[in-house]
Amino acid sequence: MFKDLKRIKKLSNTVFGISLLLFVVACEDEHDHDHDEHTDAEGFILENSSGAQVYKEFKGTTQGTITVNAGSTLELTVHFLDDDGKEIEHDEHEEEEEEGGLKVSGFDSNIAKVEVEEGHGDELNITGVNEGSTSFKLELMHGDHADFTSASNVPITVIK
Repeated sequence: MFKDLKRIKKLSNTVFGISLLLFVVACEDEHDHDHDEHTDAEGFILENSSGAQVYKEFKGTTQGTITVNAGSTLELTVHFLDDDGKEIEHDEHEEEEEEGGLKVSGFDSNIAKVEVEEGHGDELNITGVNEGSTSFKLELMHGDHADFTSASNVPITVIK
């Protein structure tokens, strides 16, 4: 009877030790994943195809507006900014693997259409539809949640 009790105790300790080890390793992996792969942006810049800044949001302060002609498409590149206002370097391939990238919403598609350019996770196409004004929210997605959401909607004016 004592032999069975000793065997059960030894088996219980082994199972407990393995469980504890797996728990610790799983927690470390999750912590490293969260720390290394989230983007801690404080703002962003939108640049046109010639590299000129057309809009900037940094720590809640905005400057600029987007103007596009009805029937035309404006191509913009998005650059996210760190706490010092410097561009955050990122790997587009990692964004695709993590199901991340840009997401736009809130615009009136009767005035302008805002789309993330296929195959280019950091580019937007804004097409003027009808004269008027609208705006959009910009988010940098990481899986099913946003690492960054614009503090203000980005204004768009469509002219004839």
